[in-house]
Amino acid sequence: MTGNTEHDSDNITGGKHRLDTSVKRRRVLIGGGAVAAAGGLAIAGIASADTTTTTTGSTTAADAATSTASSGICTLNAEVTEGPYSLDGALVREDIREDKEGFEVQYTFTVVDQANDCEPLADALVEIWHCDALGEYSGFVGGNGHTEEDNGTFLRGGQMTDSNGQCSITSIWPGHYVSRAVHVHMRVHTDVTLTDDSYTGGDIIHTGQLFFDPDINTEVQATSPYSANTTKETALADDSIYDDGGASSGLLTLTALGSSVSDGYAATLTVGVNSA
Repeated sequence: MTGNTEHDSDNITGGKHRLDTSVKRRRVLIGGGAVAAAGGLAIAGIASADTTTTTTGSTTAADAATSTASSGICTLNAEVTEGPYSLDGALVREDIREDKEGFEVQYTFTVVDQANDCEPLADALVEIWHCDALGEYSGFVGGNGHTEEDNGTFLRGGQMTDSNGQCSITSIWPGHYVSRAVHVHMRVHTDVTLTDDSYTGGDIIHTGQLFFDPDINTEVQATSPYSANTTKETALADDSIYDDGGASSGLLTLTALGSSVSDGYAATLTVGVNSA
């Protein structure tokens, strides 16, 4: 670990962190649906940044993903840094919460492959990781100034996509830590070999970050257990990674699971990758 921010050793262009351009750059399609312009990487449109809905009740992340995929568009987006808090060998599991308190988030990701006309990409491992309500990452506890048990695995894990390119992961809404807006890290792997509870090998074909509606997040961060974290929070508009591109920059579509933020949210995103 090189520090408690994501500024260490990252390359900066125009104030935004991106991967070193000396490394082969993979472009990804991120948006609301699995459609692309025929014959190449033309931008089909710009996804709306207003990605929050207020539907309540028994809505699931899979329901929201189906609705989103039928009405959205694929847009081009550059990969971003994975940051200093990544670890190798994620557990392959649907629920990554362990004993962490927080408001439930039911993620559904639909992965499509630009190299195959944006068809669903099956058998890809979608991995996510993020901090807990106090802004601490497993494996790096103390980086945000709090003392707690560190088992190196909480709020980390991934799932394999099915024949529709979809996978679901259950976690909690992340807390915040110094210098960054609330976010989730993501990697998409192909050609992994599954073990009893993890994986070996494979190739990382996408590295990105996910973001949340700022108005909902303000309410979440002001509610227990998040309110116990008194470190300074960075607004989404001031984040060094998020570039105000809406879904094309990783802004999740959120659907309320109840009448209160404590009831949690379904969160969906279609992630297009280039497996070539």
